[in-house]
Amino acid sequence: MEEKKVLERLQRQCARAEYCSLDVRRKALRALEGDAAAADRIVESLLKDRFVDDARYAGAFTREKSSLSGWGARKIAYALRSKGVSAEIISEALSEIAPEVSSEKLRKVLSDKYRTLKNDPSAFAKLMRFGLSRGYSYDEVAEAAGAILSRTS
Repeated sequence: MEEKKVLERLQRQCARAEYCSLDVRRKALRALEGDAAAADRIVESLLKDRFVDDARYAGAFTREKSSLSGWGARKIAYALRSKGVSAEIISEALSEIAPEVSSEKLRKVLSDKYRTLKNDPSAFAKLMRFGLSRGYSYDEVAEAAGAILSRTS
């Protein structure tokens, strides 16, 4: 596919949804059958025209994953790093998460999980593993899981 058509197609996609520069580069490379120089030119054009902005992407990704998916800061940071987002931008995006909202979300996902574990003698360990897999710190998960178990016993 020619470079101009790929650029126009990616501009339309980026106008509809947020993408990071790494995702856009991959899409361009695929469409251009591996022409790295042309893909780089397209990404530069999209960045210059602000169709792509890693900070904007990181903010949107962080808000979505923390509020809708119930992810903790560690899992979000890992996912953003794997997308090639810089540490500064990740830190800035994570600072937008209110600690009390994050704690409340953790309690909710652990409570939902606990309902599936009623009368399970290893419920605490399973809640810990589940909370840690969601990207929350050990201390946050231990406190929330302990509170849930103490409420129900």
